[in-house]
Parts: sequence; C-alpha cells; structure tokens
Amino acid sequence: MRIGELARRAGVTTKAVRYYESLGLITARRLANGYRDYDENDVRLAQEIRVLRGLGIPAERTRPFLDCLEAGRRHADDCPASLAGYRDAIDELTERIDALTARRAVLISHLQEAAHRNSSVAPVHVTARPDRPDHLTEDPMNDYLSLPADLPVPEDDGAAGHLPGMKAPSMAFAGTAGETIRIDALGAGRTVIYIYPLTGRPGTDLPEGWDSTPGARGCTPESCGFRDHYQDLLAAGAADVFGLSSQDTEYQREVVERLRLPFQMLSDPALDLARTLRLPTFEISGMTLYRRLTLIIRDGVIEHVFHPVFPPNEHAEQVLTWLRDNPL
Repeated sequence: MRIGELARRAGVTTKAVRYYESLGLITARRLANGYRDYDENDVRLAQEIRVLRGLGIPAERTRPFLDCLEAGRRHADDCPASLAGYRDAIDELTERIDALTARRAVLISHLQEAAHRNSSVAPVHVTARPDRPDHLTEDPMNDYLSLPADLPVPEDDGAAGHLPGMKAPSMAFAGTAGETIRIDALGAGRTVIYIYPLTGRPGTDLPEGWDSTPGARGCTPESCGFRDHYQDLLAAGAADVFGLSSQDTEYQREVVERLRLPFQMLSDPALDLARTLRLPTFEISGMTLYRRLTLIIRDGVIEHVFHPVFPPNEHAEQVLTWLRDNPL
C-alpha cells in the first residue's frame, strides 16, 4: 500500500509516517518504480506508535513495544522491556506532577497572601472543577482566609466545664522553633494556648464535610487573628501565645512560615493533652481532631477556658477583651 493509505488506516499523518521511518521504527519496501510500499504489519506498528504517543510516550521510546510485536507477541506490552517503558514514563510523569503541584501551591500561597494584604480584594481559593480536571476556578467560599456566611455555630455542651482550676499537666510538646515546650513550666503570668482542629494548606483539599461540621472551619483565620493581635495580647498581660493541634511539626512549620506567625505552634499528634485533660474532640474522614478551644494558663493552673469558640476569625479579639477586662 502507498504511504497515504497507511497514514489513513493508522490514523496518523504522512509526515508522521516519514518521521517513524527516519527513526527506523517502520521500514518501507521500494517498488521497481521507486515508490514506498507498506503492508499490514506497518499499519499495526504505526497504530501502536500513535496509541503510545497518546499515553505520553514519545515515538523515540516506542522501540521496546514494537520489538515485542515483531517478536510475535499478541500485545506490544507483553514483554519485560515494554513494562520497563511504562515504568519510566510513569516515573517521569510523577516528577512532573510533583513539580507542577509544588508550583501550584506556591502560586496559591502568593494569591492568598496578596488577597489578605489587600482588603479591597476578596481572598480566593483555587480549586479544580470536577467536570474539568484541567480547569481551575476561583471559589471565594472555599478559601482558607474567609468564612462562609452560613458557617454552623458550635453548641456549648459543657465539654470544657471541668477545666478551670485544673493544674497544667506535666507534658511537653515539640514547637515549630525547634524547642520543647512544657505545659507545666510556662513560667509566671498568663499564657494563651489556642487549640484548633486542622489548618488547611493551599492546593490541598480539606476533609469532606468540613464546612458543615460545627467548629471545624476557620483555623487559618483564627491563627491570622492571633498573629495580627499578638503585640496587643502581650501588652494586655499575656506572657506568650501558642497554637496547638494534632498536626506534625513539619506541617505546622509550613503554616508558621506561610502565615508569618510570630509565635510557635505545638504538635500533639497522639492527642495526649486531650486524654490527660479530657479535652473535646471530633471524628471526621477517619481522623480524630481537637475541637476548638483556648486555655488561659496562669502560674501553672488553667485560669480560664474559651469553649465553644465562634466565630474563629474574631476569637483573638475575644481573648484580648478578656485579658483587658481581667488584668493581673
């Protein structure tokens, strides 16, 4: 058959066929009149190259698959060398995905920070549309810096009523500055420890049902509030401020750096403080997380507890008001 018919039956262009020939993937036979002649095997080879290119494997790397067909195998990936070709392509895609995901996260982080600095610009969260995985949209209701208007209000169930007056437990937690913080050795004066479920990270989906779970949404706005009022809290009598959650220190360190928090986060991945003090928790997506509350510890004793906390983006102001109303 002529090159045009081969191209039509294989679903490629004649230019592609000539390129495959230049790579030695297809070899045409010459007729007496000098025309190229192809057969059914060439059609099959060209079709296989087209399919592999559709999977992201360039024509230059299809040789192991074509050799497998030439060896009489029914499928081009019935040979070990073909499987190795798949693995190489997967490894390359994984590297590209990781690089693109990291770049996307950085861009989203810059977007969030810029939107937060500029009060005239509503913060946005970039998400992928389920019907268009390759298309990104801006969803202002799902960013980490603003809160939905219909955010559910957590109820006061008395789960923290036993805490005031209790001694701070003899426990230590890793801090994001690389030191260990002992809860029973915070020093004189008042220390604010706000305990939260989980901070979101740009480019990473939150657990399903997060927004509809009372007290779950709002950890990032809460942290930003304590950041913005940090100096005011110190001036009002707080010796120090800490955030505490069950996320690991490396995760928290990224949050501290991204949000530019002037205080440390403490990591309690095993929820040891919850068991010791009987702190309230909740279950979501197979995880046990802290319910939001804040402890005011004074001279080794829990002096005051904020629970429930709502709205989270105004909580730092609530703590500041309490400190000012209850001077040392």
